[in-house]
Amino acid sequence: MGIREENRRLEELDKKYIWHPFTQMKEWREETPVIISEGRGCFIKDIYGRWYLDGVSSLWVNIFGHRKKEIDEAIKDQIDKIAHSTLLGLSNVPAVKLAEKLMQVLNSSFIPSSLAKVFYSDNGSTAVEVGLKMAFQYWKHKSVDGRNAFVSLKNGYHGDTIGAVSVGGVDIFHEVFGPLLFKTYKAPSPYCYRCELERKCSDCGLACLGEMDKILYAHSGEIAGLIIEPMIQAAGGMITSPPGYLKGVRELCSKYNILMIADEVATGFGRTGKMFACEHEQVVPDIMCLSKGITGGYMPLAVTLATDDIYNAFLGEFQELKTFFHGHSYTGNSLACAAAVACLELFDKERVLENIREKIAILGRWLQEILGRPHVGDVRQAGLMAGVELVRDKKTKEPYDRADKMGWKVACRARDNGVFIRPLGNVIVIMPPLSISGQNLGKLLDVTASAIMDVTEKGGSS
Repeated sequence: MGIREENRRLEELDKKYIWHPFTQMKEWREETPVIISEGRGCFIKDIYGRWYLDGVSSLWVNIFGHRKKEIDEAIKDQIDKIAHSTLLGLSNVPAVKLAEKLMQVLNSSFIPSSLAKVFYSDNGSTAVEVGLKMAFQYWKHKSVDGRNAFVSLKNGYHGDTIGAVSVGGVDIFHEVFGPLLFKTYKAPSPYCYRCELERKCSDCGLACLGEMDKILYAHSGEIAGLIIEPMIQAAGGMITSPPGYLKGVRELCSKYNILMIADEVATGFGRTGKMFACEHEQVVPDIMCLSKGITGGYMPLAVTLATDDIYNAFLGEFQELKTFFHGHSYTGNSLACAAAVACLELFDKERVLENIREKIAILGRWLQEILGRPHVGDVRQAGLMAGVELVRDKKTKEPYDRADKMGWKVACRARDNGVFIRPLGNVIVIMPPLSISGQNLGKLLDVTASAIMDVTEKGGSS
């Protein structure tokens, strides 16, 4: 069988057997799938040999590019020892070393951090599930009854498992599962461009924070915790919060004695320009959820960090059943932890946080330029995370209809020109690996700009 015949066979097998996430499979089956066979640096290659610039870091996980030597070697070295052993009743060397490294990173970032304990799981959703269950059970062990609810934000996204969906606030993803979900209180999103309180950001006095205060005041006796994506609601549309908002949330949680859970799954590990997004406003949560970039995009791994106060509430005699009854088969996987240790060591070795400053500035200047286009309503940025919101009418902020698929048309046009991006509805997402060169960042931005102009101004389609 020739290469072309084998490639076509792979395409048909994909359509026949694979159910892709967040994908309308009827449309997928009508198209020719792009199947990736190789990666190198900030590029990925399909089975036909075409290379694409990875403009979304393989769904926000890749930090140092593909086939990073140090991470490759760490995994190869570990696999010569052992790939996996359970963390239930045992421990393993990479898990211990990673926990120590995480504490060192936290204490150098937050100077010092009260987060002191590491609980491993597999992905962002499970990290959030762990955080929610910890918060709920904490109050039980403190003999505080009735704290069975959570506060989250509209437009928030925390994963796809049932607990994570319960605290989610993106209707297009979550509404269908309503009958399965537990009770939450939804605070307004700090979505300044489309403020649900119909206020102007310049003089609103953080009105959305005032609405959150009202919720906490009225229901503090019911609330176990508040969960938030610090600084930017990523999957909700790259919605950045105004200055002072995050710090205000921390102050409200302290005021009403409510546990603050920071979901840094997307924002952690340098994405916003600091190691963790909470650092921007010197906020230390009670619980922090981490995943995505923790292994540099190599292996599934997640961490839920907690304070000693929370951890100590679970200590007791065996018969008291204060154990945290939660775990996964691959909790603390040796290969994943080894990759994560190598990833964190690279932050120091390559001075990542220093070296991305100019790239953040380049992205910021490009965003201001693209904002001048007639169908770009808003641009938003937190470090190397950015969103460009497309609108039908710039003056009225009228959005494109969902059926127009404008974001997807832009992404398809960019892909035709060697750049892979993935939109969130009408929002074009820019989120490259932190290691991207200035030249490749320029290519990413130039191709994206051309695609936006072609599709929205010239009627281009795909």
